[in-house]
This record gives sequence, structure tokens and C-alpha cells, in this order.
Amino acid sequence: MDEKGENGSAASMTIEHKACARVGLLGNPSDVYYGRTISFSLANFWASVKLQPSDDLLIVPHPIHDLVHFKSLSHLVNRLQNGGYYGGVRLVMSICKVFHNYCKDNKIDLHEGNFTLSYDTNIPRQTGLSGSSAIVCAALSCLLDFYKVRHLVKVEVRPNLVLNAEKELGIVAGLQDRVAQVYGGLVYMDFSKKYMDKLGHGIYTPIDISLLPPLYLIYAENPSDSGKVHSTVQQRWLNGDKLVISSMEEVATIASDGRTALLQKDYAKLAGLMNRNFDLRRLMFGEEALGALNIEMVEVARRVGAASKFTGSGGAVVAFCPNGPSQVKLLEDACEKAGFTIQPVKVAPPCLNDIDLKTMSSK
Repeated sequence: MDEKGENGSAASMTIEHKACARVGLLGNPSDVYYGRTISFSLANFWASVKLQPSDDLLIVPHPIHDLVHFKSLSHLVNRLQNGGYYGGVRLVMSICKVFHNYCKDNKIDLHEGNFTLSYDTNIPRQTGLSGSSAIVCAALSCLLDFYKVRHLVKVEVRPNLVLNAEKELGIVAGLQDRVAQVYGGLVYMDFSKKYMDKLGHGIYTPIDISLLPPLYLIYAENPSDSGKVHSTVQQRWLNGDKLVISSMEEVATIASDGRTALLQKDYAKLAGLMNRNFDLRRLMFGEEALGALNIEMVEVARRVGAASKFTGSGGAVVAFCPNGPSQVKLLEDACEKAGFTIQPVKVAPPCLNDIDLKTMSSK
């Protein structure tokens, strides 16, 4: 909406962007290992960022996630135990820095002028649904529009900018989450070494979201930290561990096989691939690293015959009931009994506009 500045002239319109949570359907975590994945943008949860022109540059702390005013010491301790030490201010500041440096390095001129950035999110914390990158992705979109440089920053590069902002903060992650959030919809991603070395990013191919069967999201209220799960496997992969290398190659193949299964609407095949994906993760990471609560979410679904796997690195599970509504009811009852939250998955449609599409490389 138009607002009046102190001098009475109409200020620029407020810019607001939203980025949804993300579900890794198949192939994760091979995106970190030159693999292939299929992920989609989850419309059940999202982060939003608002940018308004202002005299000074201001990053507004969130009243809940960046709380620094407490009623008591016990209130502070409870807040830290439930929400951790970090809110979203650091994420927004980091993407501002990464964006500025990228534009400077690529000789993209940015106009003078300041802004106020604020954010909000309803993505549950530590559920492996990419809550941090959603905030960063939405903030990047605001910056692209404020500086009117959307046409100068290629879509394929944007997930790298989001990831780089998180790496600045020590967040362990791969590209697939950010690709799903930048593109929206359902995306097949090939991170083969030849592409990563030559282009600096993968090859990203949207898939029609109508090809997906009904899926369900399962998550716990007090999940584990998804950021700690990759560590030992990555080092073993770098060290040439044969089990990790061969398993990760199979995980990548699961994504390409899954793409074929979706295009052919072979949902029995899809179910088998989802289960195999998790079994390979379990084999590589071990039960202690995955966590008993996370494993139980998968097992609750499997005990009623549903296919299930992590959406990311733990904290939430995506499930598919190949036998239909009666099986869904069994799954809902089992989740309720186990104390897990379950809801139908809503897939967000592709979110790229005409300007974005024109920046994309021709394949």
C-alpha cells in the first residue's frame, strides 16, 4: 500500500515476499554429495519478510523469536530451552551482506536508499522443514525488488546466495532446500559434479505438482536438532568410506527413479523408493545420530503400511498411504496415540514470475 512520508510525498510501496517450508521427497541428503534429489515447496508453513523504505537501515527483531525482554530468569531459561538462542535477525543481516557482496563482485549497481526489514514465520522449529532458509529466501526476494535487480540475478544462482548466507552463520545444509524455496512447486535437481564444477550450481527441472499422490506430514513438538546430523557421514565420504559412497550413489539413483515413477504415476514404486531412501540414511548415519524420536515417527507410519522418510535431516516425516483413505485413518490414529502431529501436505505451486524465467539459462 502507498504510505505518506514525513515530507508529505507518497513513499514507495511496501514490498513483501513469502517463502514456504520445504519437503525433501527423494534423494536427500545426496545433494551435498553430487547426487540428485526431488523436493517440493510445502504450503502448510511459510516465512514472510516485509521491506519498507526508511531513512536508516533497520532490521526489526521478531517479538517472539528474537525476544530479549523477559519476565524472569526462569522465563529466559524456558525460552532458550524451547526456542534456542537464535532468532531470524542474524539470518536477515547475513543475506543483506551476501547480496551486497554478490552485486559488488558482479558489477551490479545498487541505488542509494535505506529500508526497514521485518519478518514473521510459522514454520515449526527444528523440524527439518527449512525454516531458516525460508526467512533468508523471502528476504532475498525483497532485496531483489527494492533494488530493482531481479532481472540481473539468475534464478539458478539465488539458492547459492541463500545457502551462503546460512554458511556465514555456521548452518550445515545443502542446496536442495533453497532450490525448492526459490522455485516453488516440485523440482528435480541434479547436482552432478560436472554441473557443480562448471556452473557452480545444479540443473533444476520443475515437475508438474499434480503428479504427486496425497502425502502427509508428521512432526513432533519437541524434535531434535536437524543441523547436527550430517557431520560424521560427510567426513567418512571425504575419507573414501565405501559404504557411504555406494549408499549415497544409490540414494541419488532413488531420485532419478522417483522422477520416472512420478511421470508414469507408478505410486507403488514411489512408496518403495521412499522407504529405501530412509533405510539407506539409517544405514549410513546410524540410529544414535538419527535419534529415537525421529526413527519412531518413521516407524509409526510403517507399522500401518505407509511409506515414510525424513523431510530433511530429522524432526519431521513425509508419509504416503498407497492403500488410500482407510490407511490414512489408521495412520492418523497411530500418530495421535504416539503424540505426533499429522496433517495433509499442501504443495505450493511454482513461484517464479516472468522476470525470473527470463534470467534462466537455456538448457
